[in-house]
Amino acid sequence: MMVRAVFLTLLLALPVQAQVPAEQPAGQPAAADSGQKFDEAKQISDSEKLQRATSYLSDMKQTLGHVLRLLKDAREEKDVIKINCINEKLTTIKGLIRISEQADMTLQEAVAKGERDTAAHEFHKISISHQKIKVLRSEAEQCVGELAFAVGKTTVEVEVDKDQVPEEDPTEVDLPETPIVRPPAASPYQ
Repeated sequence: MMVRAVFLTLLLALPVQAQVPAEQPAGQPAAADSGQKFDEAKQISDSEKLQRATSYLSDMKQTLGHVLRLLKDAREEKDVIKINCINEKLTTIKGLIRISEQADMTLQEAVAKGERDTAAHEFHKISISHQKIKVLRSEAEQCVGELAFAVGKTTVEVEVDKDQVPEEDPTEVDLPETPIVRPPAASPYQ
């Protein structure tokens, strides 16, 4: 139950870049597309689901390694902005992989028991996670490239127009000398 709540939270929190297919009318809701993909997952054979799920998990773990390398590079550069941006994507990727691994175990159990609906549901969760991780990978790469132009040392050169600025500094004021008066000792003992 807890895993489903986390999965739903991650699904709702991530931005989805949906494209409307040419055959889908513009007024048709996107939920119908999701239902269509779930129906397609039901049509795939169980052995194909297991094979694709293994491939998807492998791809997700490779993406995790790639994003971890991006984080390492950002840490070596000591760029806090990049580190925070990549960390955000990395945390979500780790959560999606954890959900996918658990869904893979449930998928294997469902296939062994012959529960086609459960198998289709778990495969659908894995494929959604796979798609979201692809998006997160590109976002993590944007974190590195997007802010690269702002990094570096800044130099400032000041030119003074002698006609506009006087030779002497107007903020420098001569103060009168004041004598230093020390108070008497508070105790006769030293």
